[in-house]
Amino acid sequence: MSSYRVKETPGDTAWFHADRFGMFIHWGLYALPARHEWIKTRECIPEEKYQKYFDHFDPDLYDAKEWAKMAKAAGMKYAVLTTKHHEGFCLFDSQYTDYKCTNTPAGRDLVKEFVDAFRAEGLKIGFYYSLIDWHHPHFPIDMLHPRRNDLDAQEQNKTRNMKIYAQYMRDQVTELLTNYGKIDILWFDFSYPNNKPELGKEWMKGKGKEDWEAEQLIATARSLQPHLIIDNRADIEQDLWTPEQYQIDEWLRHPKTGELLTWEACQTFSGSWGYYRDETSWKSPEMLIRMLVNTVSCGGNLLMNVGPTARGEFDYRAKDALKVFEDWMHGNSRSIYNCTMAEPELLKCLPPDCRFTQSTDGKRLYLHIFSYPFSHILLKGLAGKVEYAQFLHDGSEILMDEGQVDHFSEGAAKGDDLLVLNLPVIKPPVHVPVIELFLK
Repeated sequence: MSSYRVKETPGDTAWFHADRFGMFIHWGLYALPARHEWIKTRECIPEEKYQKYFDHFDPDLYDAKEWAKMAKAAGMKYAVLTTKHHEGFCLFDSQYTDYKCTNTPAGRDLVKEFVDAFRAEGLKIGFYYSLIDWHHPHFPIDMLHPRRNDLDAQEQNKTRNMKIYAQYMRDQVTELLTNYGKIDILWFDFSYPNNKPELGKEWMKGKGKEDWEAEQLIATARSLQPHLIIDNRADIEQDLWTPEQYQIDEWLRHPKTGELLTWEACQTFSGSWGYYRDETSWKSPEMLIRMLVNTVSCGGNLLMNVGPTARGEFDYRAKDALKVFEDWMHGNSRSIYNCTMAEPELLKCLPPDCRFTQSTDGKRLYLHIFSYPFSHILLKGLAGKVEYAQFLHDGSEILMDEGQVDHFSEGAAKGDDLLVLNLPVIKPPVHVPVIELFLK
């Protein structure tokens, strides 16, 4: 059994550590301009001009069942949908606002369709809920707000009451956790208490847990669904730590206690979260697979994002990326599910340009080959510890030698503790080949 002990959390993270791979979905009015999900503030668009996207939001091709099938086929075990992003637009039929999908040409509750479809495919359900709201009349203007450059911005703030907005959030979270059955993850986003405004505009300060009344918000959520996994982005430590858009190389630890943490890397297929028509920085197939492997090899989960189009589809580039995961996970998912970072004594044996994952029962070690070598992989320290080896994607045997490389060259590697894996010269047709090692 794995010897790693992760810091206890308020919510139920047992399934989370086993499932390892999920889908993030960023969808909202920003899919219509299709040039970044922060367009409202990037271009300082006032409400009266942003209204055109609300008036024309008509995702007639939205088929949540198709989304769910693609997520499942890609090997994803859970999904997190943006029920409300920073623009303030709600994909659910909230009684506390008119700024919602049921009042657009869409005319229906899009969150309900998502929940029903993904649950039917056996995927766990997560809701993203933005703490920021650039539409709500009581959300104070700050350095991130679209109205920050208005000449009367400070005067506008005098009529904005953060306590009214905090109650609005509690009311909407109550709806989300009451009207859609069991929810597994609540993903708040985001706090920025340390953001400093420019001199003379101190009233534009960033926002944190006091502004959100985060303790009450989280208590409300836990009172409704105590098992929930909740992230730390409401500025109060909960279950989940969420490094964004970068890859870490070791298991995250608590900054004060040093305990291992439950963590999830959130990443995009391209450079933005929402649908961005002209985006060009789409990740290569090899990079996508390596990101998943690297994350699990450090004891984490990967939440991979799709930004649907304004008509409600995954565009061709997103479908291609999902197909990369589908093809690889078809034969190699055993090295991801119910796996974690290899035991410390095994990590010492890791060869260059590779990653280990290990089954949580400790019986199997998975060697992921990032850079395919010529003929041999040398595992110093594993001699006498491996019963059998095979390529995972097809179950074909990998012949092993111990003590030295079976080769006539005088410089061939030797060592009493050396395990040699004899590989075919030609790399298998797999983006990242995996060798399954059955430990004695």
